[in-house]
Amino acid sequence: MILGKLRHTFAAAILATGALAAGPALAQGATVLRNFTLIDGSGRAAQPDSALVIGENGRIDWVGPSAQVKAPAGARTVDLRGKYVMPGLIDLHVHVGNVVDLTQDYRNFTRANVEKDLKQYAAYGVTTVLAMGTEGDAIFPLRAEQRATGRPSMARVYTAGQGVVFKGGYGGVPGLNQQVATPDEARRAVDVQADKGVDLIKLWLDDELGTMPKMPPEVSAAVIDQAHKRGLKVLAHIFYLEDAKRVVGQGVDGLVHSVRDQAVDQALIDDMKRRGTWQLAETLSREASMFAYGVPPSPILNDPFFAAAVSPAALAQLRSPERQKTVASGPHFHDYPRFLETAKANLKRLSDAGVKYGFGTDSGPPGRFAGYFSHWELALMVESGATPAEAIRTATGVAAEFLGAGDLGTLEAGKWADLVVLGADPLADIRNSRRIEAVYVAGRPVPPVRP
Repeated sequence: MILGKLRHTFAAAILATGALAAGPALAQGATVLRNFTLIDGSGRAAQPDSALVIGENGRIDWVGPSAQVKAPAGARTVDLRGKYVMPGLIDLHVHVGNVVDLTQDYRNFTRANVEKDLKQYAAYGVTTVLAMGTEGDAIFPLRAEQRATGRPSMARVYTAGQGVVFKGGYGGVPGLNQQVATPDEARRAVDVQADKGVDLIKLWLDDELGTMPKMPPEVSAAVIDQAHKRGLKVLAHIFYLEDAKRVVGQGVDGLVHSVRDQAVDQALIDDMKRRGTWQLAETLSREASMFAYGVPPSPILNDPFFAAAVSPAALAQLRSPERQKTVASGPHFHDYPRFLETAKANLKRLSDAGVKYGFGTDSGPPGRFAGYFSHWELALMVESGATPAEAIRTATGVAAEFLGAGDLGTLEAGKWADLVVLGADPLADIRNSRRIEAVYVAGRPVPPVRP
């Protein structure tokens, strides 16, 4: 339903930006965007009166002052006066394909459902995602097709395949993920994923607030060691400070949630800096969503930018007083705001100390909607102390650095033209990241969200 709405509104968006033309023809020739303010994702100051040339191959041929642009013969020109152009966002912690409305089930994982999610991410200006360990094997041919041309019509996808879960413990999607009980089983599970060609390995280290068994140290050590032997980075889901210290000491490459039980200490900070460990994703929006739907009236449910991401059936469920009461009656409901504030404070501590950190939302499971959460995450990062420029750079150029994706993340000559056109300045107010007027993936326009 969202995609039908997006298709309907895309023609209007093209008219608004002066780019009216047959879609296929636009994709086949060069395109010149001009007279906008450029936020290039590198950390450099914004550049007013900029232009860029998108070549026929979907890459940026030239970027610089509008007064100096030379349009290729036959190129289409789009006047973006008063607009802002930034790279597409790169969300380093998502889940795709397993949810319909508010129901998660591994049997929902189909190529069609994955593509629906990736198109929705792109509509919200999220042009690359890292799917974090709950993906069925249908993800691999889709990813291969994207990389064969480099020019998908939806968000680009990286995948951790089926992440490693301790037997009987927390994590993954039942019926899909690998459950292991011993170091040998853990090593074999890593090999299975490596043989499939995953981009990295994911493990879950958590006891779900004391309700489930936790992966033992010898098992997490085996996962990390075997992943490194296979030439793969390994990322860990953690909650507690003590678990973050454990896996960082074992050589994990990144943490995919913030420490949320207490303040990070100097020992962890020093170890992360010494080892180059990333705080890959803070998932602040995930923490906020744990209580947002249980406090009526929830402002989020009346946000048109949010509603555009949600099916009517899911929205009706979220607005149901009975469901809101169920959420609010959870045993840890009143703890979730504290967990969020702890995560925000820890992001600030790590950032101030110089620990590398990325951008990720944990969107995709029920109630955590593709695309919308990335913009919520940006706002929460700014609330935590980042400037809008720092938040945008983290979600673009820095995220691409972690992926080793040298042709993504910044708007520079030779890189893919994955970009978002905004109607207002996100550096003045990060919430203007929601003012999406157009999205391009590899130079091709895709239908943008319309609240």
